[in-house]
Amino acid sequence: MRANVLSFVFLLAAGLARGQDRIVLRADRILDGAGNVLENRSVVVEGGKIREIGNAGTGDYDLSGLTVLPGLIDTHVHIASHFDGDDRVHREQSVETPQENALYGAENAYLTLMAGVTTVQSLGNLVDKPLRDAIARGIIPGPRIVSSLESIFVATGGPEAMRAFVQKQKAQGADLIKIFASESIRDGGGPTLSQAQLDAACGEARALGLRSVVHAHGPESARRAVAASCDVIEHGALLDAETLSLIADKGVYFDPHTYLVFQNYFDNKARYLGVGNYTDEGFRHMEKAVPSVLQVFKTSLTMPKLKMVFGTDAVAGAHGRNVEELVYRVEKGGQDPHQAIVSATSLAAESLGLGSSLGRIAPGMEADIIAVEGNPAEDITALRRVRFVMKGGKVFRNHP
Repeated sequence: MRANVLSFVFLLAAGLARGQDRIVLRADRILDGAGNVLENRSVVVEGGKIREIGNAGTGDYDLSGLTVLPGLIDTHVHIASHFDGDDRVHREQSVETPQENALYGAENAYLTLMAGVTTVQSLGNLVDKPLRDAIARGIIPGPRIVSSLESIFVATGGPEAMRAFVQKQKAQGADLIKIFASESIRDGGGPTLSQAQLDAACGEARALGLRSVVHAHGPESARRAVAASCDVIEHGALLDAETLSLIADKGVYFDPHTYLVFQNYFDNKARYLGVGNYTDEGFRHMEKAVPSVLQVFKTSLTMPKLKMVFGTDAVAGAHGRNVEELVYRVEKGGQDPHQAIVSATSLAAESLGLGSSLGRIAPGMEADIIAVEGNPAEDITALRRVRFVMKGGKVFRNHP
């Protein structure tokens, strides 16, 4: 049944996802992804890229009354994470065919794209590779994917083993290296990798032209990652002001996850409980972390130099709900909505090494463009009301 439903969805999407040599979008209001607001303009798209932004006129798509902005970029998802046929989170011992696994990932990708997220960074699953490549070929609808494919853990071994793992990842087509330098927050979040291990992993990644993103909840693991010149600190649920200041001063990106990942676990507790470290104690650790994470985020906002991007850690149950993280950051965390949008567009693109092609509505950029009902710069919940989605110059959704 799932295969039949998804086949229908993909056929429907393929019919909607049409490209033209030249497409003109008519817009009353554009948030360009760099903090600027443009009014009464037309966006001309040719060859999948934005050719020019001109004065308002007639267009192939009239987006009057909506707010146009770049496609959102979620820098931390697990695109293949799903619930199995028994309505429990996927386990390694689950009886599931490769075809079923691929369809679950494709379903998550479709939901994500329809929610206005046109690029994701997926951290840690080999199934990401065929999904990434199929989307890039235009076979199925989904966001542009960059993936680590697998992850480094303490069990990977010492410095030499770390270097060998990075080399293997490069050879099999990984776009970046994901490193677990601390425990899960469900296990307390303490450090797991030594300075020598992090130096080896991030150093080898850098030598091979790969970015390194580091799972680090507490100050010690984050400080070691910064000292190793790693590129991004993920999570940071237990960070203090001194460590955040260090991250800012060194120009390392910070990718906090303040709401969606926790709320999704709480909403789906019965589907996760009893699998791995999803124990009653693990859930208590997460509940205890919620106010701490919010305080870390609020402290981060006081540091102008800190490059804080938009990531959700979306797992099974959260795909397609990515913007709830931004809504929470603005409504509960106090972030300026313009800055929230920048964090999910141009700054996120920059953190992926894609700032010259994604994240802004400007000539020469990839035509990843969405339109929402309302003005998210004044009411961030407008991001929930996506009415138009274009990725690479192809229209996948048009419900004005």
